Amino acid sequence: MTSLLCITIFSLTLAGSAFSQSMSSPTLSTDMILVDLGTNVTMPCRLPAEDALAFGNIGIRIKWTKVAEDEALNEDVLLSMGFHKKTFGSFADRVFLTDEAEDASITITDVSTDDAGKYRCEIINGMVDFMVEVTLDVQGGLTDGVVFPYSPSQGRYNMNFDNATQACLEQNAFVATLDQLHQAWKGGLDWCNAGWLSDGTVHYPVTRARGPCGGNRGPGLISYGSRDKQNGRFDVFCFASALKGHVYWLVQPDRLTFDEAVLGCLDDGAEIARVGHMYSAWKLEGFDRCDAGWLADGSVRYPISRPRKNCSPTEAAVRFVGFPDKMQKSYGVYCYKDE
Repeated sequence: MTSLLCITIFSLTLAGSAFSQSMSSPTLSTDMILVDLGTNVTMPCRLPAEDALAFGNIGIRIKWTKVAEDEALNEDVLLSMGFHKKTFGSFADRVFLTDEAEDASITITDVSTDDAGKYRCEIINGMVDFMVEVTLDVQGGLTDGVVFPYSPSQGRYNMNFDNATQACLEQNAFVATLDQLHQAWKGGLDWCNAGWLSDGTVHYPVTRARGPCGGNRGPGLISYGSRDKQNGRFDVFCFASALKGHVYWLVQPDRLTFDEAVLGCLDDGAEIARVGHMYSAWKLEGFDRCDAGWLADGSVRYPISRPRKNCSPTEAAVRFVGFPDKMQKSYGVYCYKDE
């Protein structure tokens, strides 16, 4: 009897070891996909033929993740178990799971430059643990600069064309062209405030039409046409080129007033960064820091290229805090230094 019990325990131990080994050493496949900006793309994730019989339809767990260099900064894309499916962050309502059995592939619609990177698909079904890594390369769009919306401390819709031109220049930028705004829209720019362009027309880009933002006109560039350059009052879309220096967070023991922030950068052999500097560093270099800091126009902003909890969790963006009292000692500062 004791002998039989020992044999049973030994057999269960071997089975558990085999299960653990299967789960800790998943089958891995890799792939690379090149896609044009603004199009749809299918990311493949399918079990090999020899494992397909174990796939089934009930109890399958499928997880897609966008992988960062630091695994702690990974972004959830899609989670599916049985009939329950959920998409996350900037992927919500843009990512769909293929309905075919034995297939965990997803389709990403309206691909933007922010979608580029490495993705991981995991299929878990009891003893079957299968993983695919897909690298997505997005081609097209602006590569030499970035378009960004701008309004002054006085609030939205306060600038005529000359004011708008000067505002962009003060932020190390120029008024964007219609083609530059169109490329930015294809890259995912969605903004519901109308702004001047270099030809004197006024537009705003909408990727997700809703209510007063595009309404039933669908996504695209919403045009107000040519406007009176002297009397028209709008925001502006600026275009900032790639940096010839670098933006950085100035390490200080205490928070600073605006004047202290300006002096802090000067003492470090730099200048306080402008809004154009910030956008270029964020969009073209992936600058990321979850600390609100003064910029040269008196605004407070911070750049997030890797969305995460408490740091722009739904999208990559330059976050705008506002134009606080310049005597307020609540913020740090971003500096810019030429190379």
